[in-house]
Amino acid sequence: MKMSKMHIRTLREVPNEAEIPSHILLLRTGMIRKLVSGVYGFMPLGWRSLRKIENIVREEMDATGAQEILMSAVQPAELWQESGRWFAYGPELWRLKDRNGRDFCLGPTHEEIFTDIIRNDVSSYRQLPMNLYQIQTKYRDEARPRFGLMRSREFIMKDAYSFDRDYEGLDVSYKTMYDAYDRIFTRCGLTFRPVEADTGAIGGSNSHEFTAISEVGESEIAYCPKCSMAANVERADCRDAEPTPDSVEMLPMEEVHTPDTKTIEDLAAFLGVKTEETIKALLFVKYDEMGNEDGYVAAFVRGDRELNMIKLVNALGIPEHAIAFADEEAMGAKTGAVGGFTGPVGLHDCTVVVDSELPGLKNLVAGACRRDYHLKNVNYGRDYKGDIVKDIKVLKEGDPCPVCGEPVKHARGIEVGQVFKLGTKYSESMGATYKDENQEEKPIVMGCYGIGVTRTLAAVVEQHHDKDGIIWPVAVAPYHVIITLMKPDDEVQLALAEKVHDELSAKGVEVMLDDRDERPGVKFKDADLLGIPVRITVGRMAPEGKVEYKLRRDAEKVEMTAEEAVKAAVALVEAER
Repeated sequence: MKMSKMHIRTLREVPNEAEIPSHILLLRTGMIRKLVSGVYGFMPLGWRSLRKIENIVREEMDATGAQEILMSAVQPAELWQESGRWFAYGPELWRLKDRNGRDFCLGPTHEEIFTDIIRNDVSSYRQLPMNLYQIQTKYRDEARPRFGLMRSREFIMKDAYSFDRDYEGLDVSYKTMYDAYDRIFTRCGLTFRPVEADTGAIGGSNSHEFTAISEVGESEIAYCPKCSMAANVERADCRDAEPTPDSVEMLPMEEVHTPDTKTIEDLAAFLGVKTEETIKALLFVKYDEMGNEDGYVAAFVRGDRELNMIKLVNALGIPEHAIAFADEEAMGAKTGAVGGFTGPVGLHDCTVVVDSELPGLKNLVAGACRRDYHLKNVNYGRDYKGDIVKDIKVLKEGDPCPVCGEPVKHARGIEVGQVFKLGTKYSESMGATYKDENQEEKPIVMGCYGIGVTRTLAAVVEQHHDKDGIIWPVAVAPYHVIITLMKPDDEVQLALAEKVHDELSAKGVEVMLDDRDERPGVKFKDADLLGIPVRITVGRMAPEGKVEYKLRRDAEKVEMTAEEAVKAAVALVEAER
């Protein structure tokens, strides 16, 4: 393909709205085009790379026996109401009405649609197991779209859904998809780590997130360098502190004057205690499906801990959007809480959630629910109790691994895929059943498996770039080879460049010929920016039948014959495609 005939518009300057390398480079290369905030179109080169990722996904999904279909992005509200997610999914669900006032949404995912298909089409155990998937545009009404393709309002996703007779079958389907994801992301050239993850609005009992390691990623993962523990921080279990020995007595609770000590650090310094000997309070208000206030929540963790909001909403059994920090005065008037001085003793008319390690600790310091006062020697069971006692704390870097006890480490990453064991969450609520060998009706057991195709494209660029531009892995590069022609009006150079182009094309190598009437420096900069894996330069050595051969990922340039260059490029593409 001659570049003089291609629609390519590269930028020398960094776009103002772009903050991270993938966003900057995809805009500078002209591979994506912004329409409005969070909505992007794909130009020729970007679309070629995106389709290659899609094809890798298709090949691996088809190899597992999954069948591809395509459903509408427009979904009727009735199905979401049937599953209970019309409210639970929250404000990111892009809702709309037709001219008759009927409610619809633009699908962010398709559990309801696929469950509806199966409940209408499957009736016997003989039809199971089954796995259906699609690659389709999805929509989420993000409050703050950012980072280009990382957090956008319109994106392309592969979503698959497995349907089994029982949980043993689900385990097999889950493992099959897990392994397929491993192959997909490996073929895309990503360095990634599968980690345990929260199921979020999708639901289910178990989930793994495939995270491409990157400092700009929004996912934070905790992992143990000694054992196999790895989890999204939102999901990571924490090991509770060792309980206070039985030999230590509960001391009498006493109230102490602690003026101007609203923070745990101020309190610990004032009383001369350690922060881990205190109790931290966090106050929230809940909302119902109509957005009305639905009660208050007081969450308590050890003073040196951080509250994990995902664990808290899971403990409460509510969606993440149905909770917010409370107005302290309004909450105080109804519950007795006092901003900066709230403790678990004496609270009323609110849900008290206590972190799982607090019951084992004795003689702690907590707020007295009285301004400028705290309580010393507060003990669980004797002085207060929780309505819910669960692990609601963050697993911080350096904390003991919940599996082996070694200090954990943290890393950041980009979520590129996630697999879920849904169980019967959707089949029971929507009546998707089958008859077993004894003609007994049973709920179908489901799994769901998503890959962010556009996110994967951005993740590849995040992991494969330098100061000059993108460095595409061969498997997902828009083209494999770029031929840089120094003087398009030189007949010898042009003839050799076209010969190399035609020979590569004949061998199945995708090749661009830069025959533009531009300065050599511009051509070299564009070649580096676009990140095509192989650059073959045809210039002054053309009369001798020689070219310059260079891999984008290497600094070394090698002079060789045109025939040798063709052979080297073909070998590279065949090995890495």
